[in-house]
This record gives sequence, structure tokens and C-alpha cells, in this order.
Amino acid sequence: MELNERAELDTSQAKDLGRGSGGSGGGFGIPIPGGGGRGGIIGIVVAVLVALLGGGFGLNARTNGDDGGQAGGGDLDQVCGTTNPDRLDDARCRNLLYVNSIQDYWKKAYPDLGRSDYEVTTTNFFQAAVNTGCGQADSGVGPFYCPADRKVYIDLSFYDELASRFGAKGEFAQPYVLAHEYGHHVQNLLGTNAKAGQGDQSGPRSASVRLELQADCYAGAWARHATESKDKTGQQPLFKSITDADISQAIDAAEAIGDDSIQERSGGQVNPDQFTHGTSEQRKRWFNQGYDRGDPKTCDTFGTDQL
Repeated sequence: MELNERAELDTSQAKDLGRGSGGSGGGFGIPIPGGGGRGGIIGIVVAVLVALLGGGFGLNARTNGDDGGQAGGGDLDQVCGTTNPDRLDDARCRNLLYVNSIQDYWKKAYPDLGRSDYEVTTTNFFQAAVNTGCGQADSGVGPFYCPADRKVYIDLSFYDELASRFGAKGEFAQPYVLAHEYGHHVQNLLGTNAKAGQGDQSGPRSASVRLELQADCYAGAWARHATESKDKTGQQPLFKSITDADISQAIDAAEAIGDDSIQERSGGQVNPDQFTHGTSEQRKRWFNQGYDRGDPKTCDTFGTDQL
């Protein structure tokens, strides 16, 4: 993966909320797990991890002060502007570039799903804790999408956790995570989240599993077209190149956070009745479905018996 150093980034698509945005006490808790139809957050691994690791937001209770290379509360206009020659060394600016690419893709692809224009939304970088339209969360939730305020939230130190705990060490795992969450945004705009929220929220054929696998497929469709995405000016590509090795890193990440893989890693038995996101094989297959076809219309996990 080679990023374009000359690309002009659209900083309006992300905010750096800094540390403890909203604090860790008071407020009200996010409903977990929760489908989009019930107003709960939709995360890439959150529902499974809460069930397996026990209570709260117990993914990554960090005590060492590691912020994953992320400074707090900076001005992204300044940090990520083209006048800063080192901007792509900053995790926030790299992730902003990924967000720009994902949303540029959906501006073009979304109308083909039978709807009007795509609604651009914001990714919020936070540290430790954050208040959202879905309630309050801490960074242990992992990355998530909140249907109530239509925003993506991520503590960028999650990527360290993804690498160390789940073994997904490749750089391209990061845009895969964001593309998955923006897949939930597309589902929310289409009304898919609301429909899924009326179905079963756990089990191998549940609405929750179908929702997550479709988001993986949407992520694959973006990855197929990522090098076509343009910067804020519409002139410069955001990615100079994406290799087969990069795509393999996304697939590795998808496999690492399958329900069965997480259950095995936790030391327990694989229990399909608790599945909420799909198996490692399913997550890999549906990402590949999106990538190989390059068309989100082929991502209909709700209209097939072959999950």
C-alpha cells in the first residue's frame, strides 16, 4: 500500500475529540449488543467480545498510557494539511485518508443501490471515553458505528490491540476496519439496520450475523475500487497502489475476528448460538465476495441461505 503524499485531505470528515471526551463516569451506557433498529452501537467485534470477556466494555483495558501514536485533541486542519511534510506519519492523518477514500467510493456507488445521494458522515477519533448519540462508551468497545447520530467512533489504539491480541498486524487491516464501519453507515441509510434490529441478534443465521457479513462485503467492494478514489480536489488519487499482500492483510483481519476464532481464543468451546458477527470463514468469504465482484449489489446477505 502506497499513499499519495500530495493528496489534499478533507479534514471535515473526521474530528479529533481527544482524551476522555465526555468522561468515564455518569451519563448512560450504550446498549450492547444492539442492532441498528434499537439504536445500539454496531461494532466490528464488540458484541462477541463483551459476551466472552465479561461485562462492561472489556476489550482493552489499558493501564500503560499507550495512545497508539495518537496525540490528543489536535487541529486536523493543521496536522493533516499538505504544508506538514510528515502528516502521513500521524495515525490520524492516515486514517483520515482512509475515510476520505471510503466515502469517495460510496458517493459513486451508493446511487446504484436504488437510492439518492450518499450522506457523508464523520469519524470521531477519541481516547479513553466518549459520549455519542447512542450513549457513553469507553475505548474497550472497539471501533463502532452509532446509528442514532450516524457517526463512526474509534480509539486508534485499537489497532495495537488488533495486532497484539488478534494477530492482525498488517497496515491494511486499518482501512478494512473503517470500511466495515462505513458499511454499517450505508446500511443505516438504506434502512437495513432497522430491519435487522427486528430479527434475532445471535445465532449462526441471525440478522446480526447477516448485517456484519454484509458490512464485510461492502468493505471488500470498496477495497476493489480504492485506488480509484480521489482527494478533496478531485484530481489526486488517495492511494498510489494497493497490492495483493494488502488485501491479504484485510482478509487476515476479517478471519481473526470471526466468532469461532474469538471463542476459541478465549479458551471456551465454539457455541454457534452466541454468534453475532459470523465465523472466520464467513467473514473472509464475504469480504472476498465484495472484492472479487467489486459491486455492493452482490452483497445481499439477507436474500441468501448460503451464509
